[in-house]
Amino acid sequence: MMQFVPVTTFEADAQFDAYVARPEGTPKAAIVVIQEIFGVNEGIRTKCDNWAKAGYLAYAPDLFWRIQPHIELDADKEDELQQAFGFMKQFDQDKGVRDIEATIRAARADLGGNGKVGCVGYCLGGRLAFMSACRTDGDAFVVYYGVGIDELLGEQHAIGKPVLLHVPTADHFVGPETQAAMHKGLTDNRHVTLHDYEGQDHGFAAELGQRRDEAAAQLADSRTAAFFKAHL
Repeated sequence: MMQFVPVTTFEADAQFDAYVARPEGTPKAAIVVIQEIFGVNEGIRTKCDNWAKAGYLAYAPDLFWRIQPHIELDADKEDELQQAFGFMKQFDQDKGVRDIEATIRAARADLGGNGKVGCVGYCLGGRLAFMSACRTDGDAFVVYYGVGIDELLGEQHAIGKPVLLHVPTADHFVGPETQAAMHKGLTDNRHVTLHDYEGQDHGFAAELGQRRDEAAAQLADSRTAAFFKAHL
């Protein structure tokens, strides 16, 4: 069953929507799917639906709600790509992480109050997933082509749960120097695992559209599924 449901902010002063996909039967755990700069679009909803088919309760919070609720953009359309960059510049990432924290709380309550909740994010959502690993009480975190992770390495001492990063080596938003800084900075953190994807570009695991590389996406997604199976 799929629907949008209201989630109360961490400060309990407002509500925002989250797309929710529910499995048949009792969920194994919950997974918060964190959007790219394109909003909770069809691709993100499809990822939620796939997690539900795999037996998980999936939530995708509408993180751009303070700018404009229910933004849905297509990465393959240049005008919508530029619009997405505009929304990203307006977006308050710290408030976004608080909204993710509220979504983790809502998903855990949906499970009955004591179930495990993982987070998986893409692009901007990958950065937010890493920030959430440092700042929230989620149980496991997966980062797909997260941007600016090197800027966040000073927070990694707060990571206490497993974190998995998928790093495409030809990411045109995350250059070789940044990738090297990520590897060097995280190599001694026992909670963090990095996988490189040789020759892959940003967005290679997008569910829909031209950016997707089928073989690399399936490999990364299989690693993510095994990671959540082990830790949730």
